[in-house]
Amino acid sequence: MQIQENISLKAYNTFGIDVKSRYFARFNTTDELFELISDSRLNTTNSRLILGGGSNILFTKDFDGIVLKNELKGIELVNEDDEYYYVKAAAGEVWHSFVLHCIQQNYAGVENLSLIPGNVGATPIQNIGAYGVEIKDVFYSLEAYHIHDKIVQTFYLNDCAFDYRESIFKNKWKDQFIILNVTYQLRKNSKLNTSYGSIQQELDKMGITELSIQNISQAIINIRSSKLPDPKIVGNAGSFFKNPIVSKFKWHVLNEEYKKVPAHSSDQYNYKIAAAWLIEQCNWKGYRKGDAGCNPLQPLVLVNYGNANGKEIYDLSEEIIQSVRNKFGIELEREVNII
Repeated sequence: MQIQENISLKAYNTFGIDVKSRYFARFNTTDELFELISDSRLNTTNSRLILGGGSNILFTKDFDGIVLKNELKGIELVNEDDEYYYVKAAAGEVWHSFVLHCIQQNYAGVENLSLIPGNVGATPIQNIGAYGVEIKDVFYSLEAYHIHDKIVQTFYLNDCAFDYRESIFKNKWKDQFIILNVTYQLRKNSKLNTSYGSIQQELDKMGITELSIQNISQAIINIRSSKLPDPKIVGNAGSFFKNPIVSKFKWHVLNEEYKKVPAHSSDQYNYKIAAAWLIEQCNWKGYRKGDAGCNPLQPLVLVNYGNANGKEIYDLSEEIIQSVRNKFGIELEREVNII
C-alpha cells in the first residue's frame, strides 16, 4: 500500500479528463482501507473520493484531497434456497464481468444489465438500471464501512431508499460510507424481460426462437455496442442525463403538440419521458464544439473526442439543460456525478 501525491486521474475516469489528485492510493483488502482511513497524512484534508471504475464521474478541476481506488475482488455463492442464489461480489469487481459470471453459472436477473460500465460498488449507490431492470430488483444486502464510526454495517433492501438512479448513499449518507461488497438475489427459474426498448427486435434479428438469459444478454450487448461509444476510444460516461418524470397531464399536452412523445408510465400519475428524444428535438444530436460533443447515435451521451476538459463538457450539459427547459418546460437532471 502506497500513498502517492499529485497523480493524474486521466486513466481512472472514462471521460479521460486529465486532472490531478493531491493524494492517491489503492486498497485491495479491508485492512488496507482501514489503515488508509487512519493515516495521519490524510487528516489534513476533508476531501475524500472513493473511486471504482470512474464511469459515472466528470472531473471539472483538480481534486484537492485523497482518491482511494477500490480494488477489492472476489465473487462467491454465499447461500441458496428454493428460488434464489445469493451471490456476493466485492465492490472492486467490474460489473460486466460479474454479469457474465452470473450468466455462465445460470444465475438469472442481471442479464438486462449487461455491458453497463463501472464496478459493483457503484451499482447500489446509483441504483443502476437498463432495459426494464434496476439493481433494486436483484439487491439483497451490502456491507459498508462507516468512515466516522469506523465500523462495518450491513444494509438490506428497505434500508437503501432506492429510487430512479437514487439511493440513500447518494443523498442522506453521501460520503459517509465506503461500500465493501454487495449480495445479489438471483433467480433459479428466470423471469425473462424482453418488453423494453428494442430487445425483441434484436432477438429476431439474431434468429433467436428459444429465449435464455444468455441470448438476452447478447442482444443487449449488441444494442448497446451499436449505440454507445466505447470509452476506451471516445471518452464518455454513458447516459449523462436521467429520463425526466412529468405529470400525466404534462405528457398529454406534449403528445398533443409533438405526437408520439416516447414515454412510458412511471406510476398512475406520472410518465417518464425519453431524455434522448428531448435533446434531439433541441438539435443537439451530433453537436460538437472543440473536443466536447453530443454523441451522433445516442444524444443522451456526452463525449470527449480527445482533449476536452471537464468544464467544457459541463458547460455543454448546461446549455442542453437550458435549451430543453426553454423548449419543453422540463428540467433535465444530470446522472453523472460532477466533481
